Amino acid sequence: MNRAMNESGNGSIQEAIVEQIKQQALPLNTPQDLDTLIEAIGDKKYVLLGEATHGTSEFYKLRAELTRKLIQTKGFSFIAVEGDWPSCYEVNRYVKQYKDAKPNTLDVLQGFNRWPTWMWANEEVGELVDWLKEHNAEKPLEQRVGFYGLDVYSLWESLEEIERYLQEKGTPEQLALARSAFECFDSYDKEGQNYGVSAAFYGESCKDEVVKLLKELHAKRVRYGEDSEAALSAELNALVAVNAEDYYRTMVRHDAESWNVRDRHMTEALRRLVQYYGPDAKVIVWEHNTHIGDARATDMLDDGMVNVGQLVREAHGEADVFAIGFGTYRGTVIAAKAWGAPEATMQVPAAQPGSWEELMHRAGAHDQILLLRKEDPVLGHEVLGHRAIGVVYRPAYERGNYVPSVMARRYDAFVHVDESHALRPLTIEKVLV
Repeated sequence: MNRAMNESGNGSIQEAIVEQIKQQALPLNTPQDLDTLIEAIGDKKYVLLGEATHGTSEFYKLRAELTRKLIQTKGFSFIAVEGDWPSCYEVNRYVKQYKDAKPNTLDVLQGFNRWPTWMWANEEVGELVDWLKEHNAEKPLEQRVGFYGLDVYSLWESLEEIERYLQEKGTPEQLALARSAFECFDSYDKEGQNYGVSAAFYGESCKDEVVKLLKELHAKRVRYGEDSEAALSAELNALVAVNAEDYYRTMVRHDAESWNVRDRHMTEALRRLVQYYGPDAKVIVWEHNTHIGDARATDMLDDGMVNVGQLVREAHGEADVFAIGFGTYRGTVIAAKAWGAPEATMQVPAAQPGSWEELMHRAGAHDQILLLRKEDPVLGHEVLGHRAIGVVYRPAYERGNYVPSVMARRYDAFVHVDESHALRPLTIEKVLV
């Protein structure tokens, strides 16, 4: 990965990029400055909002402000995030004021109780949820903005939600299918890796059970009336079960292919949501840069990997998709030192010399917005190291956190936060991972 920074690191190219940024970037000082992005988005139906970390306050706040503007001025239909379907659907029920929804924002965010809890159980998301509920309050049900999770990790939670739904709304035959799937997975102690090893190496697969369940719920789904979204939720939970089975089975053998299973799942979940909302649906997606920035503009292409940004562009055409990357030069972040470890506030060191973030900082040590064109003779071709920080982060190994990227082909715009600050997590009663 660092080879890209070195190859692109000669002084003349760097200075040309810095000069171009100086000429084209716009300062970001107030929420009104984001109107440049709203204007650039135009009538596009798919707006993909990234983040360089899962623990930076400014990324969440800026995405929330853009989201509010898009909903208010462009009539966007729903928000889809890199989160689990069951817990995000509880947020959806709350902001749409469904019967028996949780009583307040804090209670609904307590549902994000599986590590890493801070990604969605934080004060910044709470403020957006409060706003969504208020925005929806005076609107008829069909015009209320939704909130959904696209991720694939909630296998057991999704099966539990399906069984709960079918106990109330399903037939005895459907409930039997759900219980058969649940029993198949039950011996793995709710541990995906245990299932993956058994399925990949010993042929102990539960695939047939979950595929049958998904087909049944899709074929018999209630498509109109007030029960239609609950039926959609059951179907999407079944889709999670199908693709989580595939993900865990694939993960123990092929890291790259398990990534593809996950991102194809998120794209398919998004497709079904758009279909549910109808031909005029417009969607805002919140995910990490590594998911929403086109994989074909990174070294993921060489590894045979795809992502949501690429798949949505391929499915709907680049003219209908607008992807915005977010990054920071230095600051603090919420992350953990190992998978499942407690979160902590960590220092994000100054970006590596020659990286995209360092060049943005060199062009101006302030927050900036830069619109990008893939036809650009430099930014549409030059490969630069672009920082990516996950839920697990070790600042001592900072040089390993850069993805070689052709920036103007990866995104349509970039938001640079020169000095960022850690997210504000809520106190959540966690479950074991």
